[in-house]
Amino acid sequence: MVCQKVVVNEVSGWLRVFDDGSVDRTWTGPPQVEFMTEPVPPHDEFIDGVATRDVFVNKNLRLRIYLPETNPEDESKLPIILHLHGGGFCISQADWYMYYHMYTRLARSAKAIGVSVYLRLAPEHRLPAPVNDGFSALLWLRSLAQGESYEPWLINHGDFNRVFLIGDSSGGNLVHEVAARAGKADLSPLRLAGGIPIHPGFVRAVRSRSELEQPESPMLTIDMVDKFLSLALPVGSTKDHPITCPMGYGAPDLNNLKLPPFLLCIAERDMIIDTEMEYYEAMKKAKKEVELLISPGMSHSFYLNKIAVDMDPQTAAQTEGLISGITEFVNKH
Repeated sequence: MVCQKVVVNEVSGWLRVFDDGSVDRTWTGPPQVEFMTEPVPPHDEFIDGVATRDVFVNKNLRLRIYLPETNPEDESKLPIILHLHGGGFCISQADWYMYYHMYTRLARSAKAIGVSVYLRLAPEHRLPAPVNDGFSALLWLRSLAQGESYEPWLINHGDFNRVFLIGDSSGGNLVHEVAARAGKADLSPLRLAGGIPIHPGFVRAVRSRSELEQPESPMLTIDMVDKFLSLALPVGSTKDHPITCPMGYGAPDLNNLKLPPFLLCIAERDMIIDTEMEYYEAMKKAKKEVELLISPGMSHSFYLNKIAVDMDPQTAAQTEGLISGITEFVNKH
């Protein structure tokens, strides 16, 4: 007799957890959007001005590198943008098409090398596992800057004095956490020049007004927030955990954190805009250097929705504005 596995938790379209602890992340939502979750193979040749390769640092750390095409006569080094992907700490991969589409554009626009981390996922690897992965990637970049490791694209073209953290949704939470951890470490000769949380997944145990009143979007629903975080947070924790609520009573005092300049990117119709703004106000009160970039009329992670970017002129324009704003921030620092 074959025992049938039983689904004990499910996030519609994205993830199923079974009673034996196994997890199935096969996309089961609308087939017309499945292409956005398909992996894009790396390519050493330049396609539309960008080449990519995957690097295995160790058995737990794998990275995707985006190298923009440059003029061979230009010997100036390129800033490095370390990307920590979103997905509620439970889904998505660095090689998904939605990220490939965005970060090839950003590499071209900012004339920067992108380094995207394949983060370990919950529930198999609960928090702080992806924080550890992000910080390990930063330490690997430091080892390159020190000459202790070697990766030709980064050694030949990267400026280790201009390293930025960037992360979307839950990856925005990781930007704050990794930057805070970096502030306690000696990263020299590497310099962490800035952090860019995009629509970070900052929430709290008591629902905000925007969670109750803002419309849900394809990229974020109340059900996704609740279920992903129940699978990702340490057992017994609430949404007031420091990683999900860094501006809350249970988090380290922002006044005591050494943080680089931040560009906080938010969307006007994001379901969690209220708690994102609470974070912004807390950072300002702690006298941290933080700029705000607001995308009017947009919802959570709109720029990753390739269909909307292609079909809706407003989404396309706001995506271009977001990329331009990030490029300006990188060039300024």
